[in-house]
Amino acid sequence: MKKETILLITVALVVGLLSGVIFTNANKKMQVANQAAATASPIDSLQHIGHLKELVAKEPDNRNAWVQLGHSYFDSNQPMKAIDAYDKVLEIDGNDPDVLTDQGTMYRRVGWFDKAINNFIKANQLNPQHLNSLFNMGIVYSQDLGEKQKADEAWNRYLELNPTGQAADRVRTMLDHMWNGHG
Repeated sequence: MKKETILLITVALVVGLLSGVIFTNANKKMQVANQAAATASPIDSLQHIGHLKELVAKEPDNRNAWVQLGHSYFDSNQPMKAIDAYDKVLEIDGNDPDVLTDQGTMYRRVGWFDKAINNFIKANQLNPQHLNSLFNMGIVYSQDLGEKQKADEAWNRYLELNPTGQAADRVRTMLDHMWNGHG
């Protein structure tokens, strides 16, 4: 294996551990990891993105590099670039509910709510137990589209799959706020 490939795999594993889905704070470990990722200097992030861009230019079918590039753009608040990188991942393998959900989150960030919903639906069709797609689907339906019933369906499905813990409590709070105007 080339040194560059080993380095990429190592970096990819570290970045994968440090990134997460934007709306999920299901456990303390992920919160700590997200705080650690947020404290990385902008120069380090730019260097990392630069390295990944070079890698995908050399290896355009390197799915893992595209995933990490998408996550890096996601984490550095560059939604259009993240969407494009996730498109490349999905061209290589369109059956990844995590990438579909991350791309859906970026679609939401740029105001493309229908595309976001379509990604969350597809992610949940690929994996009916995919909690993050259900969680984010509820967010878009509730906060962006004003479709309370659809948000209620997504979040109640979430609670059927994950009835306990901080994330479930957060979903219950959002449901209460949506229906009763308080949290």
